Order: sequence, then structure tokens, then C-alpha cells
Amino acid sequence: MTSGSVTVDGAPLTLSNPRAAIAAGIGLLPEERKREGIIPGRSVTSNMALPSMARFSRAGIINHRKLNRTAENLLKRVNLRPFLLDRQIKLFSGGNQQKAIIARWLAAGSRILLFDEPTRGIDVGAKSEIYHLIEDLAKEGHSMIVVSSELPEVMRVADRVLVMRDGAIVAELGRDQLSEETIVSHAVGNTGSRVGAA
Repeated sequence: MTSGSVTVDGAPLTLSNPRAAIAAGIGLLPEERKREGIIPGRSVTSNMALPSMARFSRAGIINHRKLNRTAENLLKRVNLRPFLLDRQIKLFSGGNQQKAIIARWLAAGSRILLFDEPTRGIDVGAKSEIYHLIEDLAKEGHSMIVVSSELPEVMRVADRVLVMRDGAIVAELGRDQLSEETIVSHAVGNTGSRVGAA
């Protein structure tokens, strides 16, 4: 971080590393899912438990019953298909890999989820499921921050849109102000502009 600050519930946070962010209840679904979001040769259950393994172990011994029960509940909740918890995550579609990562942060107790290009490389049907999960989690009180270069995606999930150009916020738009024309007009001048939705 080069400038600015991070606050949660009005309290400032010092996020010196990923572990501190996880402890603060922040979860990341990275843009490069296959390279940065999963361990391909491990099971979907193992991938789900990555940041919260301490919750499922004591003195270095994993409580597989507790882990499997949590995995079963959360992966049912996100509608993992096929429902094969010991299957290597690399054998699942991109949409189901993304569902498993969402389940990961629910298992970790995250309240703030940062989605970076959440539906990149995902088929149309799975996109709709991911959007519904984002909307349902927001209704439950999770804070959802979505970074996307796809305007239809932003229009679908956002209550508030921050348009960035050259690394700076150039506009903040409420839901009643949202249109593709308005967003594009603020982003003009940088074809690589990205949009953050909250």
C-alpha cells in the first residue's frame, strides 16, 4: 500500500501481510484463480480449508470429522457440482472452483470479500450462480467489493460504483446513477480502466 488507510467498523487496521487481513475478516478471490487461488492437485475440501486449518486441528492433528462436516455444509450452500469433496479441485469447472473459494472464506469467518474479476473464465450458467451468491452474502451482512472490467457485471451486482482511472478514483456513483454511458464517460482516457463495485 502506497497511501490511504483501511478501516473496518470504524477501526483502523494495519495490514502488513495476508495473515493480518485474514485475521481482520478479509477474504480475497483473486483474478488469476488457477495460479493464485487454488492448489490444483489437492482436494476441494483441502483447498476450502487453506486459511482456516487451525480451526480444524489441535496439536497438529486434523479433526477430519469436523473438517468434512464443515466442507459438506458450506459446499452444499454454494451448490458445488459435482458434489465430490475428495476430488482434486483442478478437475472442477472454473465456476465450481470459484464456489469452493467462496466457501473457503465462509469457513474462515470472513465478513469482507474482495472479488477480483469474479466471473473471468466462467460459463454463463455459473456466472449467474456467482452473482446470486454475491447478492445473498450481501443480504446476510457481508461486505462485498467487486473489481470488474465488465460493465454488465458491475451493473448487475453494484449498489455503489467507484470508477478508477490511472490509479485514482475519478467518480463515485450510486445505484440510481448507474448506466454504461455514465461509467464509460468517467473512465474515458484509459482503455484499461477498472471499476470497483460495492
